[in-house]
Amino acid sequence: MSTRLKLDRIDIRILAELQRNGRITNVELAELVHLSPSPCLMRVKKLQKAGYISGYSAQIDVAKLGETLTVFTEFTLKNHRQIDFARFQEALEKIDSCVECHLISGGYDYLAKFVTAGIVDYQTIIEALIDREIGIDRYFSYVVIKTPFVKTQIPLTRLFADRD
Repeated sequence: MSTRLKLDRIDIRILAELQRNGRITNVELAELVHLSPSPCLMRVKKLQKAGYISGYSAQIDVAKLGETLTVFTEFTLKNHRQIDFARFQEALEKIDSCVECHLISGGYDYLAKFVTAGIVDYQTIIEALIDREIGIDRYFSYVVIKTPFVKTQIPLTRLFADRD
């Protein structure tokens, strides 16, 4: 369920803290946002019910598991009807190696991020996409050599500091 709520500063702080540590206890969270535990828990449940908290997950250090290849791919579609965008998005969403997909303004239509077992795996995925004839006009691949940092948290309190 996704209901639009008017969020205040405390709600934003709760979201920011949960973003930092989704395993925090309610008591610890309540202390950080200066609430007692019961009202804090009620706010968290309200945020979950309204869809502001879409889930909890662990951040995995994939490099410790073994070699992977990250590739950013620009896609340009042949046609720009709503059905063409929907077909393309649906196809990419089914590929588990495609971990992000963004509709972009500018010189191409989509920017997608793939994490694969290697270049052969990536090329197999791209060739299968092309063979499916889902409307791809052209694509460009950018292989990631090194990732100096990845931020997993959005600066919620800075972006939404003016909430009362």
